[in-house]
Amino acid sequence: MNGSPSWDLYRTFEAVLRTGSLSGAARALGLTQPSVSRHIDALEQAIGRELFVRSQRGLTPTEAAVELKPYADAIASTSAALLRTAAGSAGAIAGTVRISASEVVSAEHLPAMLARLRQRHPALAFEISASNTVDDLLQRQADIAVRMTQPVQQSLIARKMPSIPIGLHAHADYLARRGTPATLRDIADHDIIGFDTETPAIRAFVESFPDIRRSAFALRIDSDVAQLAAIRAGFGIGICQVPIAKRHPQLVRVLPDAFAIDLPVWIVMHEDLRSSPRCRTVFDALVSGFASLS
Repeated sequence: MNGSPSWDLYRTFEAVLRTGSLSGAARALGLTQPSVSRHIDALEQAIGRELFVRSQRGLTPTEAAVELKPYADAIASTSAALLRTAAGSAGAIAGTVRISASEVVSAEHLPAMLARLRQRHPALAFEISASNTVDDLLQRQADIAVRMTQPVQQSLIARKMPSIPIGLHAHADYLARRGTPATLRDIADHDIIGFDTETPAIRAFVESFPDIRRSAFALRIDSDVAQLAAIRAGFGIGICQVPIAKRHPQLVRVLPDAFAIDLPVWIVMHEDLRSSPRCRTVFDALVSGFASLS
C-alpha cells in the first residue's frame, strides 16, 4: 500500500458496492458523482489494486473489491452505530436504535410494540432491518436482534423467549369452498402455499412432514410476508404463526394435532450496549412484548 487511505474513501467504496454505480453512491452519500469517482481512484492508488472494471454497462467489482467488501461493510456498520450512539443524549432515553428481525416479525409484531414504546419515550427513533438473514451484532449491523436461532457468538446478551407456535391456516372462505382436510394426506387435494427455493432448513422440514412437498404447492413464494398475504386473501392453506392468526378471526387453524411447530425466539444485544439507556429500554420492551405473545 502507498499510504493509509482516509475512512471517507472506504465509505465511498462501500456505497458504490451497495448501490452498484457512481451515481447511486453519490445520491446515498450526498456527494457529486465526480467526487465519488475521485474517491475510488484515490483508494485504488492507495492500495495498489483495481477495484472496479468500468464499461458502458456500469461498474463491475473486481476480485480485489469482493475480497475487501466484508471489511468495508464492517466499517459502514461501525460508522452507523457510532452515529446512533453519538446522537443519544447521555443518560437519556433518546436517539436511534437499529433492530434486526425476520420479515414476519418486522411486519406483524414489531410495529405495535414500537408504537407503544414511542408513546412512552417520544425521543426514541427506530431502524428495522427486515430480513430473514441474520445480521452480525458483533459488527454492529444492528443494536438488537430478534432471532429464531440460538446465538452462539460471545459478547452477546441473549434472553430466550417463549416459543411461538406455528400451524397450518386458511381463510374461512377458502375452507367453505374447498372443505377442511381431515388428515395431512388430504393436503394434496388442496391449494397449498409454500416455499420456492429449497434451503437446508426447508429440507429438514420436508423430512418431518413429507406430505407437504414443493411439487404439490399451488403457490410458491420465498417471502413469509407474501405467503401470509396469500393466506389472508383466501388462496389456500399455508403456514402461519398462531398468535398472528388469532388477530384475524377469518383465519382458521387446520389440522392442529397433526401439524404443530414451536418457533424458538431470542432477543439479543451486544453486551457493550447494556449501559445504553435507549438500547436497554428497547431490549426490555421487546422482551416484555414477546413474552406476552403466547
